[in-house]
Amino acid sequence: MRGLRGDDEKKPDSGLREELQTMEAKVRKMRETRNSLREQGKALAKKRDAVQEQYREHRDKLKLVKSELDAIHAERNLHKAKRDAVNAQLKELFGQAKGRRSEAGAKKSATAEYSQLMNEIKNLDEQFQTTSSSTKKEKETMERIKRMKRRAEELAPEVEKFELVSVDLSNLDEAIATLKAESDDAHNLFVEALKRADEKWAEYKEGLDHRDFLKAEGDRHHLESVEYHEKANGVHEKITELMVDVNKVREQLNMAVEERKSWMVDHNNAVKAEMKTGAESDEVADQLVASLLSEGQLVFGGIGSNEPVKKEKRGATNSKKKNMRRLNPVRRR
Repeated sequence: MRGLRGDDEKKPDSGLREELQTMEAKVRKMRETRNSLREQGKALAKKRDAVQEQYREHRDKLKLVKSELDAIHAERNLHKAKRDAVNAQLKELFGQAKGRRSEAGAKKSATAEYSQLMNEIKNLDEQFQTTSSSTKKEKETMERIKRMKRRAEELAPEVEKFELVSVDLSNLDEAIATLKAESDDAHNLFVEALKRADEKWAEYKEGLDHRDFLKAEGDRHHLESVEYHEKANGVHEKITELMVDVNKVREQLNMAVEERKSWMVDHNNAVKAEMKTGAESDEVADQLVASLLSEGQLVFGGIGSNEPVKKEKRGATNSKKKNMRRLNPVRRR
């Protein structure tokens, strides 16, 4: 009977226990998956941070290379501008050497105009010092020299900017040779700067490609890290939803266990009450107390108050003991 009862007691919540175990195993597996996804996301985030640190360091180095490249470009442009200015002056000198005058209104280069002004000022000074003329003529010559000097002062900064060598326009062949040499030097420096600029640009271009690679790698690790964390969050949401059902099954199982425990307690109390003796029974004790209060006497073990209690005589008992002592064991010979 007890074996049958045990089987009956297991049947009501055995299904709940199996369901709870299955659900808890699923939750544990999902938590392992979630934690694994989070760890992978953290690992990718560390890679992203390392790549981004390399990107920042490389970007700072690239700025230095860019500043060097800009300096070379500035130097190249300076040599080019000087060469072009000298070539413009040479063009005008070639025209003068061939006996052609500049067209009216044509704009001269600063160097050519400056050289021509300085040559004219020199000739006028010599003419003013060596020849005699009227006061009016001298005054006109002085005014002309002053105007030329003011114009030369205006052109001087631009001429000095290119560090041009002043030439004597009275000797066109020598002036042309000097300017041609200056043009060739400026051109050679321009070409040399152009080569260095190309080499530096190749270095800078390689740095740009590596910078773009690092940026792309950092972005890729970042996106993968975000993707893993989003997957982990999705699994976590499913765990939260499943835990609602798990808690419901746990509550049902606890209620079944409490109900069975309550039934067992009631059953044991009933059996214990049936197995009690008269001395252990509270009901019997209450009856005895009531009898004592009402009749003033108690009845124990079925002996009534009217039945005399038989008492043995003391002497008879003593005589029996003496007779038993006199009996000696029989000895065999």
